[in-house]
Amino acid sequence: MDYRQQLIRTGCQLFAKRGYDAVAVQDIVSTVGITKPTLYHYFGSKQGLLEAILATYLQPFTSALEGQCQYQNDLVLSLEKICRYYFEFVRLEPGFFRLWMSIRLAPPQSTAYLALATYMFRQQEMIKAMFVQAGRQHGNLRDRHEMLMLSFTGMIYMYATQAIQTGTNLENNLVYQLVHQFMHGILS
Repeated sequence: MDYRQQLIRTGCQLFAKRGYDAVAVQDIVSTVGITKPTLYHYFGSKQGLLEAILATYLQPFTSALEGQCQYQNDLVLSLEKICRYYFEFVRLEPGFFRLWMSIRLAPPQSTAYLALATYMFRQQEMIKAMFVQAGRQHGNLRDRHEMLMLSFTGMIYMYATQAIQTGTNLENNLVYQLVHQFMHGILS
């Protein structure tokens, strides 16, 4: 593994464990066993490293999410696909997901939040678009796509975060339960 990949992996681990602002460049390079100029060569700054970490994980995640958000005239199936996709990612990358969620709650003008915002808003737009399409079939969903997207992703984030915090598994029956709980609320 080259230094660039080691820095991305180590930066992700340390940021997830201690928070972006609590980790110094020296902490990262000492863990990898290199000097600061090597980090600066690859990323330019600590912020550049964070941007590379986000790109490494979220570019492929967000690109593939687009396929999961294609509405195919079955709202339950669409929601289950999205939920399952998020949960599978959390199972594979729990450390990164912890970092992602911590940055979501960072102050909106912070370096970390601004680095995440593009990915976050793109994901939200894809899920909103799915709800807009579903609203054409389910009249009671019309003009509620923003609220529905926030409620649905909020449930996913909370269940996933709880699983990471407690060591609980995100099993397929949980996808079913979450989606049906959500559907019961929005269609009543």
